[in-house]
Amino acid sequence: MPPQILERAAELLAPAQSILFITGAGISADSGLPTYRGVGGLYDADDTEEGLPIEVCLSGEMFRARPEVTWRYIRQIEQRCRGAQPNVAHQLIATLERRLERVVVLTQNVDGLHAAAGSDKLIAIHGDTQQLRCTACSWRERVTDYAALDPVLPRCPDCAAVIRPDVILFGEMLPTDAVDMLYRELDLGFDAVVSIGTSAVFPYISGPVHQARQARRPTIEINPGDTEISPLVDLHLRLGASAAMTGIYAALERRWATLPPC
Repeated sequence: MPPQILERAAELLAPAQSILFITGAGISADSGLPTYRGVGGLYDADDTEEGLPIEVCLSGEMFRARPEVTWRYIRQIEQRCRGAQPNVAHQLIATLERRLERVVVLTQNVDGLHAAAGSDKLIAIHGDTQQLRCTACSWRERVTDYAALDPVLPRCPDCAAVIRPDVILFGEMLPTDAVDMLYRELDLGFDAVVSIGTSAVFPYISGPVHQARQARRPTIEINPGDTEISPLVDLHLRLGASAAMTGIYAALERRWATLPPC
């Protein structure tokens, strides 16, 4: 990737005081997490042990009918996430949040790595595998892993009902609080929108790019491949997330260093 493209990305972002980062499974690849199918892009198989597509086993309907089946694959996802640490892309986004007036992260990922990196203005639209909740009472608990849970069907310590991670299963509605927060932030508008490592097939993921384009705000995509939004953005960096964010941030620092002191 020619360095001029990284400089061009920095040129687009340098004037911005508000940036929306939209992230998918690709941003966590450098943390050792896979980018394929399933909740948060963390499952790679045509069919499961039950002979069913993973989307069926990880659906709200299956969880209501046979929660032990859904838990089997939720646990596999958690095991693949276990021990993963934020990479430089997560960290630099969190650094920009501290440096600029307003930086918001809209993520499809359920791995919790943006929060671990220090991002506070975070919309985890698909939830977080580390946050558990009871299906019958108000019990909630955040865990670092599932090692202490019942290996077949975890139950609430307060009422013995089945518990679940606070993630969106296939066929379930998006969380109202997260959607409301996204709309509030979009109503405020952003000086720039950056999409990283997502195929952007959902309208709530591609929509902010369309909105920024209509408002004539800079849009950047970081993704080695082509996606739904590739023809729309001002700049497409065909790089991994860490390499792209490292180059962009370094170029931004060079630009900031030339500014007169406030």
